[in-house]
Amino acid sequence: MSQQQITPQLRQWIVEQAQAGHGAEAVLQSMLASGWARDVAVEALETTLQDHLEEQAVRQGLPPAVQVPEPALDESPLYLDAGDRRVHVLQAMYNPRVVVFGSLLSDEECEALIEAARPRLARSLTVATKTGGEELNADRTSNGMFFTRGENEVVRRLEARIARLVNWPEENGEGLQILHYRPGAEYKPHYDYFDPAEPGTPTILKRGGQRVATLVMYLSEPEKGGGTTFPDVHLEVAPKRGNAVFFSYERPHPSTRTLHGGAPVIAGEKWIATKWLRQQRFE
Repeated sequence: MSQQQITPQLRQWIVEQAQAGHGAEAVLQSMLASGWARDVAVEALETTLQDHLEEQAVRQGLPPAVQVPEPALDESPLYLDAGDRRVHVLQAMYNPRVVVFGSLLSDEECEALIEAARPRLARSLTVATKTGGEELNADRTSNGMFFTRGENEVVRRLEARIARLVNWPEENGEGLQILHYRPGAEYKPHYDYFDPAEPGTPTILKRGGQRVATLVMYLSEPEKGGGTTFPDVHLEVAPKRGNAVFFSYERPHPSTRTLHGGAPVIAGEKWIATKWLRQQRFE
């Protein structure tokens, strides 16, 4: 039984069963009844149906899917080992892929990042996808700055922690961005990937390929407002200090349902740290 092979004929049969309207569990039971080993049957089902769905998506004009960062959540753990810190798993959603982490940063780390960033703040810019440069955007009314990768001890420690937490190379991360929102400031819903249809995108991609995931870390707690919203799935993540929200997007397309925004701060101030992850090494 251990020598059973997943043949092209088997894959074709699985696709035909799916097209005929048979559910995955029914197909699996049929394979088991025919003598297939469970591990072989499950692998054949998963890989074949995933490949079939991807082929269908590309035929419909969607960009090809790529590998993305992924926390080790297969066994639904309450905590993850991030190397130097145990991080809580507070919530996980699969479509879109959204994970809320607790205690990713200590209070001391949050304060250190804020104080290091404070004298370097300027009006936040956005990527200008028509040119590949940067521009002011009325949808984004925060102040911010970037640390270079590994710029200081706290940044280095956090970057290593993130890389282990989401299983993605440190060098594929953009520099850590710190953002400050006063009352009334917000970032209206947007996507973090770069639109392939925009003329400036090829220039942007030269620095490390597409963005494939985002991690928003909360460094302070506004009195009211300031949550991270996902309008397509009616989700809002509260800006709890030390916590973070992670989301990934396997293709640069709205089908990922990763439209998100920073809700207006109503009272108090909000500080966050954002880490964008690319396909390749970010230069």
